[in-house]
Amino acid sequence: MNRWDTSPGSDGAELRKRFFSSSAGPGRFLAAMDRLERIPRNDRVIDRLQRAVHGLPLGRGRDFLHGRWLGHPVHPLLVQVPIGSWLSAAVLDLFPGQARGARALVGVGLAAVPPAALAGWVDWADLQRQQMRVGLVHAATNVTAVVLYAGSFTARTQGRTRLGKALGFAGLAAVGLGGALGGHLAYRQASGANHAEAVPHLVKSGWQEIGAVADFPVGMAVRRHVDDVPVLVVRESGNTVHVLADTCSHMGGPLSEGTISDGCVRCPWHGSVFRLADGWNVRGPATAPQPAFETRITDGRVDARLRQPESDAGPHRTDAA
Repeated sequence: MNRWDTSPGSDGAELRKRFFSSSAGPGRFLAAMDRLERIPRNDRVIDRLQRAVHGLPLGRGRDFLHGRWLGHPVHPLLVQVPIGSWLSAAVLDLFPGQARGARALVGVGLAAVPPAALAGWVDWADLQRQQMRVGLVHAATNVTAVVLYAGSFTARTQGRTRLGKALGFAGLAAVGLGGALGGHLAYRQASGANHAEAVPHLVKSGWQEIGAVADFPVGMAVRRHVDDVPVLVVRESGNTVHVLADTCSHMGGPLSEGTISDGCVRCPWHGSVFRLADGWNVRGPATAPQPAFETRITDGRVDARLRQPESDAGPHRTDAA
């Protein structure tokens, strides 16, 4: 037995240990999720769906659905409406005389599905392959829930309340499984997380030398390090030098391998565009800007220091170039 496992033995404890993560190991549920990430069985379906989602004529609406305006993915926000409505309907189904209210809540949940689903598919199409495999099953589970709730709403409308309740509870179970898969995507696989968030915590304050001006050809992306944190360095004509964190905030792509154009860098992985001057995410799927560095040139050498938010900058910044 693992020396850290001091829980008393019981059938319930053994059952939890078998199905869920514990000091003894990942458990069957997490092991199944890990296997799902590695199995390429549905990759052809994923490729077709990805092309279809990328081909949707969404225009600027694509960034809206990604949540660039919000600063983080909008899909988790939108799904609160159907989930909350259906959970509330399940509570009402437990009490007599609440059939009309429960039916209305089921209908509200169904009406809220299209925008939430569209936002989810748009995010899914710009994920890594392992995440897309889990996301496909997440979507299939949620589609099952929607079908069950559509049947529930139809049955309730026709006066078959008991059937409507049964289908509703089945739909809620499917929603719960879909939520567990979504949680695995968000927290285990970091889907939608800011992959550059740690940079300000890893870089020391103050100026640090990153190389000679001559080391950076004009208009070319060069990769350097500040406190072992990889950064993108781009020199413009007139010896203006821009430095951004190299790890793309969207999914961790190497910006130094991207395309430099019109004062911006385009991530080579999923096409997010960041302004070189300040790291602002001009175009998604990234919803968070890149950590940016101030620069100065001293005796032909380039120094950089992490740019602080205006509220944190204060008057102590007296050593700026």
